[in-house]
Amino acid sequence: MGHIMYDGHDYQFEDRLLSHMRAAICQKLRRNEPFFLNWDRSTSDGHGRMAIWISPATSLTVRYSGGRQPDINPVWVRVLEDTASQQYGMQVMTEVQAERYAKDHY
Repeated sequence: MGHIMYDGHDYQFEDRLLSHMRAAICQKLRRNEPFFLNWDRSTSDGHGRMAIWISPATSLTVRYSGGRQPDINPVWVRVLEDTASQQYGMQVMTEVQAERYAKDHY
């Protein structure tokens, strides 16, 4: 499990997902486009949803547990970027969910 450290808090995500999130976040920040990052909280975290504000002024650290950079699926990154531009912000989702989203929206 990798980690995003944000505002003194540590949030865990699977390394492959985190690599795709980082790629999409970088693209948005390069264009100076702030957004909310949203995900469902796990049972161990008490259920519910979580959202954090991501902007160029945000101090954000990404740490991976594994040493290898996974192959990046450009469709997954594009879907994450596209959802970041919507009303509720970037929706963290699995690769399968992203592929389904792409089929329905592109």
